[in-house]
Amino acid sequence: MAHLSRRAILRTASATAATLVWGLPARASQSGVVVTAFRNPGCGCCEKWAGLMKSAGFTITMDDDPNLADRKSKLGVPEDLAGCHTALIGSYVIEGHVPPEDIMRFLTGKPSSMGLAVPGMPAESPGMEMGGTSQPFDVIEFGRDGLRKVYVRHG
Repeated sequence: MAHLSRRAILRTASATAATLVWGLPARASQSGVVVTAFRNPGCGCCEKWAGLMKSAGFTITMDDDPNLADRKSKLGVPEDLAGCHTALIGSYVIEGHVPPEDIMRFLTGKPSSMGLAVPGMPAESPGMEMGGTSQPFDVIEFGRDGLRKVYVRHG
């Protein structure tokens, strides 16, 4: 029997629970979710996050953007919610290291808000795994009207 990491077990359990509880597809590819992401040139943690998104079934491209702060501003991402990469899924903005399972649940709900954000680069958030102590983090749902709420707490 192959050894599974705690994270792999949790990821599988999350996808299974999402399918059972919310009727979500176990993999994003079943719903044809295309993600266009932008990062500061050469950022490695962004590539790790993109890899997790691909593993979850999303179709993702990651492009370097030397003017990422300007792109965030034009999209309306509040400065205090900024992460190290910005992704677009249809009309939604996904800012920073948001877990793929949170994105799938968010998209299924078809909310009227602008998107989700994980500000900064919390340790052990998706793409920031280093095998150390995890830092609790919130996924924030935010709107164009400035309203925001904690969508989910991790850790």
